[in-house]
Amino acid sequence: MRKMLKLINRYNIFLAVTVIITLILLSITFLNYTVSPSDNKSKTSTVIIPRGSGFLKVTDILYKAGIIKYRPFFCLLAVLENAPKRIKAGEYELVSSMSPIEIIDKLVRGDIKRYPVLIPEDITLREITAHLVSLGLVNEGEFMTLASDPSFLVSLGIDGATVEGYLYPDTYTFNRAMGAREIIETMVHQFWKKVTPEMINRAGELGLTVSEFVTLASIIGKESGLSDEKLIVSAVFHNRLKKGMKLQSDPTAVYDVKYFDGNIKRSDLRRNIPHNTYKISGLPPSPIANPGIDSLYAALWPADVDYLYFVSKNDGSHHFSPNLTAHHKAVLKYQIKMKKN
Repeated sequence: MRKMLKLINRYNIFLAVTVIITLILLSITFLNYTVSPSDNKSKTSTVIIPRGSGFLKVTDILYKAGIIKYRPFFCLLAVLENAPKRIKAGEYELVSSMSPIEIIDKLVRGDIKRYPVLIPEDITLREITAHLVSLGLVNEGEFMTLASDPSFLVSLGIDGATVEGYLYPDTYTFNRAMGAREIIETMVHQFWKKVTPEMINRAGELGLTVSEFVTLASIIGKESGLSDEKLIVSAVFHNRLKKGMKLQSDPTAVYDVKYFDGNIKRSDLRRNIPHNTYKISGLPPSPIANPGIDSLYAALWPADVDYLYFVSKNDGSHHFSPNLTAHHKAVLKYQIKMKKN
């Protein structure tokens, strides 16, 4: 009996020692894993962690991209670092020479790939969409659908049919995890930062709603790219509105043309579309582009001049005239004679 007990005790001791040694070896292996790269080739991979991805989905993405090995160890490390619920969605550039602890740190910090995106002044919703699609930041159908979603527009404070006019031109930093909604919200929020209560009050003093003020600004921006000249262009349109004259702005006649080559023809001016100010009286029903601050300001504080007409001088500037006779002379000088030469 004593011999049996001795054998059992020896076995238990042996088992305990074996377990301890195994745990020590596993701990050493695990610690070595946490600081060792998957390989030393420094292969860079771009991985996208979609919003709402569970931790197992994240590890699956990383494993398939060759960023991590030994998923059980990676999961254990993540749990010890309290990381599973703190990993942020987005597009990441990860290198295979990174250690697991470095990878987890990057995912938790949300060190995602960001894209500087320049939205120029006075381009249309369609052009902005195409630019964002080319960068892989949005889906065209989703973006355009959301841009005209009534409930979404209300949440943005827009009284209109689309976000046209309210996507403020600026340089933004976007990432591929943001999606159409967040990108639109970012640009519209920037618009409301620029359009001050003073500007909204001024629009009211001029008898304009916010939508009408933005529409006028969009036409001004399309007509002239010169900051100083915008004030005079604005005055022309304000003067024509006061006299009940049609605005006769060329850009409004081609607003719906998807691939406009920059050459406006007489047939364009005769087109029966809602925005064509050669056909309609007053302002179009909505903006025709997304104006910058100079155009927005000019729409509210036009120059104090009596001009009613202007014509391009073919150098980016315009000649302004107070009456039709003077305008015809300017057209002859800057358009007809110059084209003949």
